Amino acid sequence: MIPADWIYGLIGGLMIGTAAAIYLLVSGRIMGASGILGGIVDGSGRDTLSERLAFVAGLVLVPTILVRVGGVSGDTNATSNVLLLIVAGLAVGIGTRMANGCTSGHGVCGISRFSVRGIAATIAYLFFGGLTMLVARHVLGVI
Repeated sequence: MIPADWIYGLIGGLMIGTAAAIYLLVSGRIMGASGILGGIVDGSGRDTLSERLAFVAGLVLVPTILVRVGGVSGDTNATSNVLLLIVAGLAVGIGTRMANGCTSGHGVCGISRFSVRGIAATIAYLFFGGLTMLVARHVLGVI
């Protein structure tokens, strides 16, 4: 029997792509999660605050609903090392600020628009993510 994990990835990818297209068509802006959240945190998105809050609420509520009533497993492969999770979260946050975007902005929306900046950022994300995993697992042994 074939594991169903790839189906969940395919469905999730289709949902993200569809959401990005709808967001662009409705608002005229790129759906970059870090930019949307950053605008809430730093106050630069006051003019679209309700839209930003609705987006973030959807990021939290939809997976919660799918786990509770949709029969989707909430199990992840995340490490139980809380310190490692905190360091990883901070590194991702700093990286998205340095890159002026995240995988949803650069990867999903940037590549689909043939943005050179989006393609370059996505290549960098993938390379450094792989390098970090290699070092963390095989050199440091923390994962």
